[in-house]
Amino acid sequence: MSEKLSERFIRGELLNVNCPSREVLKRVTSRWSVLILLALQDQTLRFSELRRVVGGVSERMLAQNLRHLEEDGFVQRIAYQVVPPHVEYSLTPLGREMGEQVVGLADWLEVNLSRILAQRDKSAADRA
Repeated sequence: MSEKLSERFIRGELLNVNCPSREVLKRVTSRWSVLILLALQDQTLRFSELRRVVGGVSERMLAQNLRHLEEDGFVQRIAYQVVPPHVEYSLTPLGREMGEQVVGLADWLEVNLSRILAQRDKSAADRA
């Protein structure tokens, strides 16, 4: 199948080791980024609220992933000039688009979890 160079450039070539899309893919598909995108899907949250919603994430990992998502244009950070500091996070329009994809993945995982766990058990039994 013949493809124009411009079409390949627009889509990106994730399988190519030098594709810049890979860095975005790595950031967006990290466990914590996926969970952050899910948590912010329909709401704006402060850092501490977001940390409570995304169970198990450390402050360091939450801050790092929020920074990456903000740099890539998926998350908006609004800092209010008050004491104590008040910062809120929400999805940008691009982030909402990405969030829809993540919701699809999360829904698929939930629907198929029993099948996945059964396969894990079968694989473990086969190895034993």
